[in-house]
Amino acid sequence: MFRNQYDTDVTTWSPAGRLFQVEYAMEAVKQGSAAIGLRSKTHIVLASVNKANSELSSHQKKIFKVDDHIGVAIAGLTADGRVLSRYLRSECINYKFVYESPLPVGRLVVQLADKAQVCTQRSWKRPYGVGLLVAGLDESGAHLYYNCPSGNYFEYQAFAIGSRSQAAKTYLERKFETFTNSTRDELVKDALFAIKETLQGEKLNSSICTVAVVGINEPFHIIDQKTIQPLIDSFEIKEEGGEPSASMQEDASPEVAPMDI
Repeated sequence: MFRNQYDTDVTTWSPAGRLFQVEYAMEAVKQGSAAIGLRSKTHIVLASVNKANSELSSHQKKIFKVDDHIGVAIAGLTADGRVLSRYLRSECINYKFVYESPLPVGRLVVQLADKAQVCTQRSWKRPYGVGLLVAGLDESGAHLYYNCPSGNYFEYQAFAIGSRSQAAKTYLERKFETFTNSTRDELVKDALFAIKETLQGEKLNSSICTVAVVGINEPFHIIDQKTIQPLIDSFEIKEEGGEPSASMQEDASPEVAPMDI
């Protein structure tokens, strides 16, 4: 990437008012393996693409359990994602120890955003090069948040981050109005459809994706591959005689090969 005199540390502003190191961190999120989240009134589903750098290596884990009611999916630098997920676990444990109740999702997301934002204010730090989709269920209902390396956070009905995520966003934008009243299994199927859109023609199977769910009376857990594969097979059979994938041609962004970072 092009370097200049304004990207030597995170507190140096360019004449145009830009912080290049923050933009580099956000670019790392765009080039990471895709991650997707969607929610209904009762459940939240996270899904990620498992991509390895080499045929000789395994993929890196992209979905982490934080607490029984919270989980995260990451895109970007996996090392930074592990550090932040460990921080989130620590905050949940401390809150439960002091107050004897689960940490509200919104409060945890604000703490995470504050931690990320501090890294854009100190010259001896660097921004976390990872985006997090935080899925959780608390007394106020189901929540899905996106935390950006810049310290911004947003709540979504459904969202996708990472490489070729625009194709998944197109699918989610077309369907999101139905998600509120969807069942758990319908959400899982929609998550798999969205993951399939990011693969751009590559065959989807349970070995290259991870799906996790949390909901009412259902603690956060990763769904077993043996359960996922029959769902993939069922909608691939339907597509054989039918319609082409809708969002492949709508992705205006240039194709970037996903990096397992």
